[in-house]
Order: sequence, then C-alpha cells, then structure tokens
Amino acid sequence: MSRAGVAAALIGLLLAAPAVALELALPSTARMTAERNTAPDRYAAPVGVYAEGQVARVNVDGSVRRAAWRMDTPGLTALQVMRPLRQQLSEAGYDIVLDCAARECGGFDFRFAVEVLPGPNMYVNLRAFHFITALRRADDGTPTEAISILASTAATSAYVQIVQVRSGDAPEGESTPITPEATAEVPLATATGDLAATLKAEGHVVLNRLEFETGTSALGAGPFATLERLAELLKADPGLRVALVGHTDAVGSLEANTVLSRKRAEAVRERLVQSYDVDPDRLEARGAGYLAPRGSNLTEAGREENRRVEVVVLSAD
Repeated sequence: MSRAGVAAALIGLLLAAPAVALELALPSTARMTAERNTAPDRYAAPVGVYAEGQVARVNVDGSVRRAAWRMDTPGLTALQVMRPLRQQLSEAGYDIVLDCAARECGGFDFRFAVEVLPGPNMYVNLRAFHFITALRRADDGTPTEAISILASTAATSAYVQIVQVRSGDAPEGESTPITPEATAEVPLATATGDLAATLKAEGHVVLNRLEFETGTSALGAGPFATLERLAELLKADPGLRVALVGHTDAVGSLEANTVLSRKRAEAVRERLVQSYDVDPDRLEARGAGYLAPRGSNLTEAGREENRRVEVVVLSAD
C-alpha cells in the first residue's frame, strides 16, 4: 500500500452508539499485536510534556481499553500516522489537550513516564514518536473520557497504541490478557553480533538473567554474560551511547518503585564502569518503575519477569 493509501485508510473514525466508546479505524495492513482491558480501573492520562521530573496527568475511572497494532509499511513518519487520527478526534468532539512529538514531549523521560504495552508488540523509537491525549468533559469540566494515542515508526513498520477510558462504563468482566507474543522472553543474545543486531533493529534489549530481589537494588556478584557482551559491543562501537533503564514489579508505590528501578540501573552502570572499564559518559541510568510490565503482576513468575534492566540506544555514529 502506498503512503497516500495508508493515510487515506487511516482517516476514518467509526462512531458507534452513544453508550459505546469511540472506535478508531486502522488500515487493512494493521495487525493487532496486544490487547489488555481492565474494569473497573483508573487511567492516569498524560496531559503535559515531561517537565520538572514528572508528566502532568488527569485520572479517569472506568473500563480501560489498551491495544497496540503494527503496520508493515516502510517510509511512514509518526506524524503521517497520527495526523488523520488527530483530525477525526477533533471532529468527534474531543478536546486535544496534549499533542507533541518525541523531543518536545520529553524524549526518553516522557516515554518511560507513560504507560506503554510491553515489547515486542509495541515498539517506541525514541527519536520518532508522536503522542496525543484527548478528553471529553462533563458540564463542570470533569473529564469523563480520555483517549491517548502513541504512534512510532521504524525503518519498515509503524506502531500505534491506543488507551481509552470512559467514566461510568459497565465493568467488562475479566481482563483480556496481552497476546502471547507480548510476554515472550526476549532471547538472550549468544554473541556480541546478536546483541548488536537486536539493538540496531529494535533500539532496545533486555539484559536477561541479572539477579535482583524484590525491594533491593543490589546486583548479584555475577559474572553476567549479558554485561560482558554489552561491554564488548560498546568497546567495538565508540559512537554508541545507551541508557540503562530499570523496571520493577508492582509491589509498592510508583514513587518508591521509580527510585528502586533507577538504583538498579545505576548498579548495572557502576558494574560496567568498574568491572569492564566502560566510559561512564556513554552510559545513562534511568528508572521506569512498574509502568512498562512484560508479565502479569498477579503471579510471582510475572513479577520476576518485570524486575529487569533494559538497554536503550540513545545515539550511534
């Protein structure tokens, strides 16, 4: 399908009956990769860019619908994907309160401060994403509906995530699980070349088999094969800069988990510097708390999967 065809296909929005949430029409090339619906639940909809260490939000309670799609269409920009969706949201009567591209949103910090379905089903290119939040309000100004759309592109594909909540929706029963692809373990690279290829293709990779216990930031004694391979890659590619992003399970508050996840990332950074002589200027350490789970926080296996550190490419010459 041509770019014009994709853009035209994206333009429709289908309004169902008033009691039903807005449905966004995607092109025939779009393939749903993940879906997770929870009710009753609360969605903290981002309404501001990342500033002074946080993202402003408004809370809307109701049935929360989350889904991601992939379109295998090369050459698209995030704006091309987003523009028709933005236009139709306005025409449907929504008030667009946040509309920003990657850098103006806050880049890395914004992406890891908002809810994103786990990879590989939702891929976010830190240099090429666009984010919108749109609201509907009651007469007194209280938000009654929120829709957040995240669009991102890679060389040969585009990704869209839609999170939607409608206040007062009837509970939908059991949560719809994320598809198996979403929770599949990211393979452990068996050689430096595999790690390099994964980072180049996906922009991030999980450092598997690091040892962290719930509530602690102490990294085990090791040695850890993934750290050795990452160090080798960094030494082989002097232009590569990466961020180490810590993630936690959902035990405890978001604030406490954000601090803990950052400390875990800092522990990995320190190990790379002290044990493998990696230039500290090429490593950043950040924490995302529990905002990007890979598994269910309702099971011990899922919580263990969520306690992890990822490598995210920041720049490569």
